[in-house]
Amino acid sequence: MLQIEIDGKQVSVEQGATVMEAAHKLGTYIPHFCYHKKLSIAANCRMCLVEVEKAPKPLPACATPVTDGMVVHTHSAKAKQAQEGVMEFLLINHPLDCPICDQGGECQLQDLAVGYGKSSSRYQEEKRSVVGKDMGPLVSAEEMSRCIHCTRCVRFTEEIAGLQEIAMANRGEFSEIMPFIGKAVETELSGNVIDLCPVGALTSKPFRYDARSWELSRRKTISAHDALGSNLIVQTKDHTVRRVLPLENEAINECWISDRDRFAYEGLYEGRLKNPKIKHDGKWHDVDWQTALEYVRKTLDCIAKEDGKDQIGIWANPMNTVEELYLTKKLAQGLGIKHVDTRLMQQDDRLSDGLKGAQWLGQSIEELGACEAVLVVGANLRKEQPLLTARLRRAAKGGMALGIIASSKEELHMPLLSQQTVHPNSWAVRLNEMVNEQADENSIAGRLKNAEKSAIVLGAEVQNHPEYAAIYAAAQALADSTGAVLGILPQAANSVGASVLKLNIGNTVREMVEQPKKAVLLLNVEPEIDVAEGGKAVAALKQAQTVMAFTPYTSDTLLEVCDLLLPIAPFTETSGSFINMEGRLQSFHGVVKGLADSRPLWKVLRVLGNVFDLNGFEYETSEQVLKEAVNRDTLAPELNNRASWSGSVVQTASELVRVGGVGIYHTDAIVRRSAPLQATSHAAVPVARVNPSTLASLGLQSGEAAVAMQSGTQVSVNVEADVNLPENVVYLPLHTENAALGALMNTIKLARG
Repeated sequence: MLQIEIDGKQVSVEQGATVMEAAHKLGTYIPHFCYHKKLSIAANCRMCLVEVEKAPKPLPACATPVTDGMVVHTHSAKAKQAQEGVMEFLLINHPLDCPICDQGGECQLQDLAVGYGKSSSRYQEEKRSVVGKDMGPLVSAEEMSRCIHCTRCVRFTEEIAGLQEIAMANRGEFSEIMPFIGKAVETELSGNVIDLCPVGALTSKPFRYDARSWELSRRKTISAHDALGSNLIVQTKDHTVRRVLPLENEAINECWISDRDRFAYEGLYEGRLKNPKIKHDGKWHDVDWQTALEYVRKTLDCIAKEDGKDQIGIWANPMNTVEELYLTKKLAQGLGIKHVDTRLMQQDDRLSDGLKGAQWLGQSIEELGACEAVLVVGANLRKEQPLLTARLRRAAKGGMALGIIASSKEELHMPLLSQQTVHPNSWAVRLNEMVNEQADENSIAGRLKNAEKSAIVLGAEVQNHPEYAAIYAAAQALADSTGAVLGILPQAANSVGASVLKLNIGNTVREMVEQPKKAVLLLNVEPEIDVAEGGKAVAALKQAQTVMAFTPYTSDTLLEVCDLLLPIAPFTETSGSFINMEGRLQSFHGVVKGLADSRPLWKVLRVLGNVFDLNGFEYETSEQVLKEAVNRDTLAPELNNRASWSGSVVQTASELVRVGGVGIYHTDAIVRRSAPLQATSHAAVPVARVNPSTLASLGLQSGEAAVAMQSGTQVSVNVEADVNLPENVVYLPLHTENAALGALMNTIKLARG
């Protein structure tokens, strides 16, 4: 350890630490612009100049390593003079447009100019002007004259997002920060450059001119868009959500959030269901809550008496809160409903009954990032888990041996030990082969075996595979033989919570689609896209006598198949809890009041319990429900060390299988309604990508139109050759335009259009 004195205070730091890091440890603030704890050191703003005894001139604190016995002054006359000089240079060309700048009130330059700048400027010449840039639908770069060239945005895209999409062109006063010519910033983490920008050069395009920072109220919440459980700050005005920012939590999302978490709020109020509706004689009528809930009681009682309780099914979205899912289970038990399922996308349920605990990551997120070797199977990492991918990227750059087995070659922008594209029906076979490859120290199996800590992670495509149990069993055998931890990447914000609550009982959604029920309750489910076989799911619901949807949104499908719509609140308008991928229980409060006549789902289910005269539905708060549902002290979901299922894989690699997962901006109802996210290239209607050999065998040519057929449904698609895909695979991610097709990971047919 090295000793350093800063402004008369002593502190010990490790070898290699900088003066800036030592100052942070002491709690001493040194002004800076280009420095950021998660980015490499640039030392180009010079705002952090400090006086170091025995040094001939002020030194940048961010780039000066500590030496033993160093004495530093951050507020001496020499340091202040240097800081004032730097600030004067920074303001020479800066436009005086604070009154109309979106960054006003939370601008680092504004704050430091007051604290460390001079009271007047000596510069009388004309200021330079920089033309605005187009960085896409999410990040606004219209006012690049404000840029002070700190290069935080440049370093972020290169180091954290993995691909440099922003750079500095030219030199001297002609320097400009810009995206590459003709291209937008397309990383799924692009919104973080808005937070990084210390001035108003890069701002949120959807938020632009919407509100001033001092008008906004700030509330903490948890993301409902993936299983990471990112911590968020939601900023509100007039009881509406206006902006979403990251809340730093080093154990989960660090100081970043994905664009999906940041901009999904734009879909919160699109197509909202504002009051209960009942369909009568083919027409929809607005009703009050009492009438609507009485309708539920009478309808379910009638179905139970005439057709039996076995003819009632509940489809619940795994992004619903712990409290909502617990009351769903309790209501089903009270009413004798035998079929409740949250596995909307899964096709193979043989594994679930054989596991003792929840299917989860198997370790903490930080522990996964600290592994020496990791094998990821069947995941579209950047789509499924953008932030977890960034953590793995940093680990891979730091020496982690990362191996990928997938149905397509995803561009991950990180060093990989191996990246194998394998037909999905050969995954179990490939994993079994790897058990015998541990002697090769250069193989991923060998690195798993020789690592002090290693992991095998299964993605959504494995979980949605018709032979999930076989692939899991093979992965478990490899984990056992190498000493690796086996885990999965859950598909929704509260998939682990549903598993912990043991909510899934009776028939699966897939079975309820194959053999339709007389009555179906949809809890925050849009069946045409949330369920594995959208077209077949809608057809099954049309056969039911009654379909009652508890939903925040209306849609053409729900208006067609349902006879009752009950408006429930999205996660921003209700309190609740999620259990994330690492088994961490996180609770949150509503950030705004409910829109119109909508109600939190847990309250609707509680009142339904009262309407049915069931015992134990006297809750007044969601905290009371949570206390009964989950014991925080004993919450530690354990992954079973043995898969109880064993058998042979019946499918072959000669079948044409659809892969690609769910589109990154089509994962849930809120995201699908966010106009800025839907304007990105990630949300564009996907083409069907196929290996050239497979394309030729099908009699198709790259660039032409074709018809994709699954489960009796057909959709027009454009096909494109892709040499990086294995044969007999069609890469066609789930999108609203192709949602009517069959399940992901199922067989598909392609024919000339």
